[in-house]
Amino acid sequence: MEAPNSVASLEVIGPVDDLLSEILTPAALVFLNALFETFEHRRTVILSHRLQVQTEIDSGFLPDFPSETHYFRESDWQIGSVPGALKDRRVEIVGPVTREAACSALNSGASGYIADFEDAHSPTWKGTLHGQLNLRDAVSGMLFPTGTNGGEPPRQSKIPSIHVRPRGWHLVERHVLFRGRPVSATLFDFGLYLFHNVDALLSKGTGPYFYLPKLEHYLEARLWNDIFVMAQKLLNIPVGTIKATVLIETLPAALQANEIIWELKEHIVGLSCSFRGYVFSFIKRFHNIPGYIFPDRFDITTDAHCIRACSRLLVKTCHRRGLLAIGEMETQAPITQSSAENAAVLQTIRANKIREAHDGFDGTRVSYPATVAIAREAFDKVFTSTNQLHVKGASDRIWSADLLELPTGRISEKALRANINASVRYMAHWLSGNGWVPLDRLMGDAMTLEISRIQVWQWLHHLEGVLDDGRKINMSIFRRAMAEEIEKLQADIGSDEFKRMPFALAAELLFESVNRPVLEEFLTLSAYEYLD
Repeated sequence: MEAPNSVASLEVIGPVDDLLSEILTPAALVFLNALFETFEHRRTVILSHRLQVQTEIDSGFLPDFPSETHYFRESDWQIGSVPGALKDRRVEIVGPVTREAACSALNSGASGYIADFEDAHSPTWKGTLHGQLNLRDAVSGMLFPTGTNGGEPPRQSKIPSIHVRPRGWHLVERHVLFRGRPVSATLFDFGLYLFHNVDALLSKGTGPYFYLPKLEHYLEARLWNDIFVMAQKLLNIPVGTIKATVLIETLPAALQANEIIWELKEHIVGLSCSFRGYVFSFIKRFHNIPGYIFPDRFDITTDAHCIRACSRLLVKTCHRRGLLAIGEMETQAPITQSSAENAAVLQTIRANKIREAHDGFDGTRVSYPATVAIAREAFDKVFTSTNQLHVKGASDRIWSADLLELPTGRISEKALRANINASVRYMAHWLSGNGWVPLDRLMGDAMTLEISRIQVWQWLHHLEGVLDDGRKINMSIFRRAMAEEIEKLQADIGSDEFKRMPFALAAELLFESVNRPVLEEFLTLSAYEYLD
């Protein structure tokens, strides 16, 4: 079937079969066109502002709490109340938007399912639209596992709230054009989910809930708020119906949490930590600054001063303003067989979640269904009420210098090889249409790729990128390590599987990215060209 005809300034150039046409309806395209007409230009302004901020940091300007909002930041105010359906968010499970993942999440016992079009998703055209179909079926109660015939819907009596995480502002959907150019993937994901599901959600006593990724300035939150307001008016639903949780996964966002909350105060219900994203953003923004060389990512733990400061500030800010604080996503995988190693992994997960609960978090995120009960039990041991809004958080003042303190650790050849290995393996799966990949008993997503890749780039190009044995990391060391890691990977999985998967292309993309003299913001931007 050919793509539908153009709607106003919008043209669908991706293939649309009968099933996908249930999502790309003429009415849905009219709704999307209105969003693009109003907000596409502001998206480009946002991206230009990010480049301006980077230029200022490169010139030696260290980011700080915004001076223009000092009085407002110090004054007392709160958001409106959190709706009843979102007061208890003890454990939320993150996952891709595949049918199997959605079924698993909805039967996991979690409080919420974060349906991730961003880091857990390989944005193929069919994968993205089938994700929208899967969520439509999940909302309507018609989601069945793939391959079943008259199968059972989710079994648990209380279905988790669905929170959709659209792709970030930096990404486009190249299969749809607005005035001849690829559209914002953010508005595409957001608009289709809201348009097709808002009525069914409201009829079930819940609502359209979103997780907002990778914000870097409070003006980006203002843009989101304006989008929410317009979308609600177009759909004839009350302003404030949409509820959002903002991921604090960039350094600038950590410094502007109060301002982000204020801009979204009609719609915001929570902030959530993403420390891997925070570290990635930290490295990215400071990649040219002398003295800011980051150690092995596995040495950067939640005990690092900057991460502890970010965590404490988030809880304090959320509870002061009347919204919930959601903890970091747990990526460790339980091992299936009973063993001492499995027990150690489970104990680590339990300890991580108990620490978050003691820090005042109201809930947390996990990536495996098997860890939902462990995380819930950990939070239940600390509090029995629906949340911890009464916990005011850190009593001492947290300064910008606390958030900017460089984590300590070492750089080893083992760490270099681990980053190469993770980057190539994840990228090969991502290029094959899978964005959610188990890697060495950790769940790997696009952030795993980006933080691994950016560390290699920094170690190669930063004068202080020196191994713990005294050698300066250079292209010769990188080439040899990469060749040997590829060879080991091929031996581990077998020649046939190695040839079937695009490992060669993945390795080529990694090499090109880390060899560039100017840091590439996101490797997935250039790799997107290779997806169907």
